[in-house]
Amino acid sequence: MIKTYTLDNGMRIVLEKVPTVRSVTMGIWVLAGSRNETSINNGISHFVEHMLFKGTKSRSAQDIAEAFDSIGGQVNAFTSKEYTCYYAKVIDSHKESALRILSDMFFHSVFSEEEIDREKQVILEEISMSEDTPDDIIHDVLAEASFDKHPLAFPILGNEERLNSFTRDDFLHYMGEHYTPQNVVVSIAGNVDESFIKEIEKHFSFENHEQTTEQLSIEKPLFVPKQKEIIKDTEQAHMCIGLNGLSIHDELTYSLAVLNNAFGGSMSSRLFQEIREKRGLAYSVYSFHSAYKDSGLLTVYAGTNKRNLRVVKETIQEIVEKIISDGLTAKELTNSKEQLKGSLMLGLESTDSRMNRNGHNELLNLPHKTLDEVIEKIERVNHESIDEVVKRVLASDQSLATIIPEG
Repeated sequence: MIKTYTLDNGMRIVLEKVPTVRSVTMGIWVLAGSRNETSINNGISHFVEHMLFKGTKSRSAQDIAEAFDSIGGQVNAFTSKEYTCYYAKVIDSHKESALRILSDMFFHSVFSEEEIDREKQVILEEISMSEDTPDDIIHDVLAEASFDKHPLAFPILGNEERLNSFTRDDFLHYMGEHYTPQNVVVSIAGNVDESFIKEIEKHFSFENHEQTTEQLSIEKPLFVPKQKEIIKDTEQAHMCIGLNGLSIHDELTYSLAVLNNAFGGSMSSRLFQEIREKRGLAYSVYSFHSAYKDSGLLTVYAGTNKRNLRVVKETIQEIVEKIISDGLTAKELTNSKEQLKGSLMLGLESTDSRMNRNGHNELLNLPHKTLDEVIEKIERVNHESIDEVVKRVLASDQSLATIIPEG
């Protein structure tokens, strides 16, 4: 049973009791990601995420690490285009300790100049590592091609010039604007009951860090069918094709999930079977859909030998055109729906995935559907709804990002 609460300050809590496990996973979700940034402070959301692990008024960075190790817990965080999440997983008897440490990090991180300078180097290494992974950075290139000047085009990690310009005041100002009670959700899943709400309220009865200034207007992005090519010292060519997708609030997202599964989201998909299994043109080829508050992007990725790039692109287009003209087969529709239902049910065996699903839904104002309700939505997907998604997504204009080996 999923239960939601709103504190007097406007912060929300979502709690799901799973009495059959001995773990508790908790996450602090903040409506602040690279989409909330500008060309001046791009990368600051991710930098803040790092800094919350670098020491509080009462704990050093090492103290934080040792505190979680001493209770056998796992702690981490991630930043996305639209939000940031700080989370921990512990056995149920240590949930209070984990909450105390997380809240201390969230409210009392000191952002010392020494740690800021040190962490700049760490993130620059992270960027360098990403640059050495072309099948990773190709997705940033596609975002730039697809969303043009909109903040969704910004890389989450930022860049060296921007990172080196950040000061302690920049971080505090950014948190003051975005780390407000109305922008925060605490999600708890596991062997925990409603009495834990009082513990959360004790640690999170906060008001705005500072008087907030007028928020930046978050404009809806326009999909731009552009092409962007990078020449790089790599062994393989890497390609991403982007198609205008659906927002998280679109009812057709379930149909798109079924379509994507058959198109390129599984080992039995058309992309995998045709390009890898039958023709041996690529080791890695797949598709996935990224849904945002007001838009989406369907991405097709393939990594291949430079000389095969053209034929891989043509094969992808042939598969797309075949689906546009003929739709999915009855077998593909049935198998894709069953696979989605299976993945959903297996995922619910983990308190991590429950916490993530509930936190994401609450933060972005999505309904908390039961397993039966979600399965019913999947079951309702039919050839007609698939055809509608094909018209809206697969038949739309395309953006293209490529990384071509030198020489």
